[in-house]
Amino acid sequence: MSEFEDWKPVYSGKVRELYRSKSRPGQLLVVATDRVSAFDFILEPDIPGKGAVLNSLSLWWFGELKSIPNHLVENPDPGAFPAHLAGRSMLVRELEMFPIECVVRGYLAGSAWAEYEQSGRVSEFDLPAGLAFGDRLPQPIYTPAFKAPLGEHDENISFARTVELVGSDEAEKLRELSLQIYSTAAGIAEGRGLILADTKFEFGRSADGVIRLADEVLTSDSSRYWDRQQWESGNRSDSFDKQLIRNWLKANWSGEGKPPELPQEIVELTTSRYRELYSRLTGLGLNLGAASD
Repeated sequence: MSEFEDWKPVYSGKVRELYRSKSRPGQLLVVATDRVSAFDFILEPDIPGKGAVLNSLSLWWFGELKSIPNHLVENPDPGAFPAHLAGRSMLVRELEMFPIECVVRGYLAGSAWAEYEQSGRVSEFDLPAGLAFGDRLPQPIYTPAFKAPLGEHDENISFARTVELVGSDEAEKLRELSLQIYSTAAGIAEGRGLILADTKFEFGRSADGVIRLADEVLTSDSSRYWDRQQWESGNRSDSFDKQLIRNWLKANWSGEGKPPELPQEIVELTTSRYRELYSRLTGLGLNLGAASD
């Protein structure tokens, strides 16, 4: 019998694969691949070890956030994990996912910076005049987005629209949880000499009615981290994520047609940044496990 025979594929995204157990009702296997995406394209080549880094960092953060219910199956059977997916898969509860990306911003960067430059606002929030890129906001802000179907762009939405989509009580709870988790995580990161500039969370409701933190959490793919000393010196561009890749593409691709293959130097730098973030946050070494298929 194949070690993978119990698992039925149900979803393949830009970065993750999802499988449903045939013998364990209500359980899913979430697999992080080494694929990397930018501007809604899956790029070539893969980033070696990326899946293991993201998976390991998510598991570490779930451990740090024990007070927040999450989607992990407690005390999973070691035999549930196919050997070739070791180190880059999570056994989780099946949830009814909310169609909301719960974005929290503590600093002015990314699309929020572009919006502020144009209007002096970010989403529904009026911000002080004269802020520069990377400045700390007066307080963290919650700027949700609607999760678009695969292949389409997510849509930034108002809190009122969130209420329409999920209901008043759920919308309030998602905002409360998101701001709470961001505050806790930002404090932990600060203790490691890092700034958590912004991040996004996803939540779902389990069969027992509990709202649970799901998917990846506080990884290099879902969050923007900066080195605090560099930020204080004015360097606010070197983040521990795939910004290196975005910058290279902007400089070497018109945006039309298939993106060019990433040069080895960019692949190696991205790999190094992902692994450095994991090491600095956790203080742990990293077992990269098996490579992606």
